[in-house]
Amino acid sequence: MAHNEEEVAAVFPHQEAMSGNASAPNGDDTDLQEQVSPVTLSADWSRVARLLLIASLAVIGSVGNIFMISSVMIEDHLKKRGNAFIVNVALADLLITGLVFPASTVVLLAGLKDTPGVCNFQWFLAILCCLVTLMTLAATAAENYARLCLSQDCYAMLTSTRITVAVLSIWLLSGLTVTLQFVYNVGPGYCIRRRLTGDVLPYYVIVGAFFVFLPASLTFACYLRITLRIRVAKSRPSFKPPMSFSWDYALMKTNLYSFMLFVVFWLPFGITLSVGSVHTIPSRLFYNLAWFALSKSCINNFLYCLTNRHFRNAYVNLFHYCCCKTTVSFSRRPRGASEVSGPATRPTGDVRVHIIPGYNMYSYTSPQRAREVCKTATLKRSVGSCRPSTSRPNGRDVYEL
Repeated sequence: MAHNEEEVAAVFPHQEAMSGNASAPNGDDTDLQEQVSPVTLSADWSRVARLLLIASLAVIGSVGNIFMISSVMIEDHLKKRGNAFIVNVALADLLITGLVFPASTVVLLAGLKDTPGVCNFQWFLAILCCLVTLMTLAATAAENYARLCLSQDCYAMLTSTRITVAVLSIWLLSGLTVTLQFVYNVGPGYCIRRRLTGDVLPYYVIVGAFFVFLPASLTFACYLRITLRIRVAKSRPSFKPPMSFSWDYALMKTNLYSFMLFVVFWLPFGITLSVGSVHTIPSRLFYNLAWFALSKSCINNFLYCLTNRHFRNAYVNLFHYCCCKTTVSFSRRPRGASEVSGPATRPTGDVRVHIIPGYNMYSYTSPQRAREVCKTATLKRSVGSCRPSTSRPNGRDVYEL
């Protein structure tokens, strides 16, 4: 009978508060909880202000996380298998900025008030992405230690297949844990705040130790070990590392800053969530710290841009391509090309678009191709100049829109 009453209290918290039951989760804090929504923030703010704030966080954060993922794909110095963990962190942040924040904007635009379904959806993704990010940061620290402090043979054991399996395992383990919490209703209360009971306390201790304390301790230990070993190595006069080592060390420091940023944003809410499961915490403080933790997903990508020059160069090239490119080049064969260069030439009407100027992607007008075309033409005709014309590079007409 008591178990049924607890289930009713969890599903209908307002009825329990109105009945004056002493076991209500928040007691006299119910009125304040109605003013502070876990989905749409405080009702003291105007609806337009909340809409603009959340929509801005969603847009800026999503664009930044997409830039961060794209940087690893296009920047040559970042195309390393270990950086897949950095992409995984950005992907978890993208789920927050691309799904959690837009869900709140939809609720504000629709004028809804009580949205338990949306709140549970947001809380599920928030916990999932938090666990994924924390375990991925630990994997990133371990990979950085292997890259900087171990031999090449040891690091070669960390193959692309094993990294892929590790990333998928992180998502699978985190998703399974969060799903079980929601199915059996044993997770920390967010949409409906409740206090812990003695029978689930050991479960919270085990989950917290395995998913929070252990990854955080491993991450801190790896970065501390890397710093100490590199400091000892630099003290030797004969230590002359290659340029790639300096780049990897700079990226390691950026990863360390990312871990510190995660701790700064999520630790206050984690402490509040733990204390609120035992004692009463004001809803305004609780939900404001929750949104403060979620906003980390909008800042982490800018941290990489500011502290790592390779990410910064990739961001600049992506920005120029997305926002500053105003011309598109079209090229076609000159007349009589079939008699001169034979059937190997490309058909008339080809479109040549320089996707990213800094990386010369999909470019058919590069100097290397100009030399190849010129060499082929020289072998067949034995006449002509091998310098591409300024007005007609590579023997093609170029039209600027």
